Amino acid sequence: MARVMEKWCGRVIQSVGDYHTVALADGRSVLCRARGRLKRQGAVITGDRVTVTVVGDEGVVEDVEPRTSQLIRPVIANVDTAVVVMSLARPDPSLDLVDRILVMAEREKLDAIVVFNKVDLVQEAEAQRISAPYSQAGYPVFLTSASQGVGTERLKESLAGRVSILAGPSGAGKSSLLNALIPGASLRTADVSHKLQRGRHTTRHVSLLPLGEDGWVADSPGFSALSFGAMDPRDLPALYPDFARFTEGCRFTGCLHRSEPDCAVREAVEQGELDEGRYRRYLRLLHEIEVAFERRY
Repeated sequence: MARVMEKWCGRVIQSVGDYHTVALADGRSVLCRARGRLKRQGAVITGDRVTVTVVGDEGVVEDVEPRTSQLIRPVIANVDTAVVVMSLARPDPSLDLVDRILVMAEREKLDAIVVFNKVDLVQEAEAQRISAPYSQAGYPVFLTSASQGVGTERLKESLAGRVSILAGPSGAGKSSLLNALIPGASLRTADVSHKLQRGRHTTRHVSLLPLGEDGWVADSPGFSALSFGAMDPRDLPALYPDFARFTEGCRFTGCLHRSEPDCAVREAVEQGELDEGRYRRYLRLLHEIEVAFERRY
């Protein structure tokens, strides 16, 4: 008996080498290879909406729909929301990395949420001290404990109907958080190294997991640094939404908020209206981007 050939639309939920797992509208997941003209690297990536031909339990990716967004690291398409996950303790939070991921999200025009995990390991006042600048910047902030189930239901509700990616360093508890958000996901977790105070990597490939009826959430490999390449430093200030309400008061258009006279952003920091720590980290990132921009050729 000849096998039935079906045409389906679906979403790539994992892409490894030449093989792409595609979730179909009827709930099935099918392992597919790309049609010859799509075999070049990057032609099909996790998150892509695709048309596939299915025969039995295998398929071929025929076409890829235009992408609404695409991240380079990790490689994923059509993300709506970046969820920055950082631990409050064990290991200590890297606010430099939080700011970097938020800048990248702003640059890619993604919505952003900030999650400070392991709230059970610190005093409430300390959790508020660390998280307050991000609430003041206008980001939705969630204080969670994946191990205790604190804050996870509210976070899950905020991600409904969206394609989200959890980004943050190893040890922040991303896999544990996903296990709390998606019971039955059974993602591998690992303890933090006591010697290095870092988490061990537990995720090797980007995978999309179903969250409710219409939502998807991605677990991505942990990382501890982000490179911005040859980004124009003049673009950086606009990627800080907390600066926006002050910039009109700057004397100069295109103010970098560093040493220019009559800088309203710097004045806001001096008057306590903007968080000084976040501003200092901005200056460090600005310098890094300037150096890379000067060396681009």
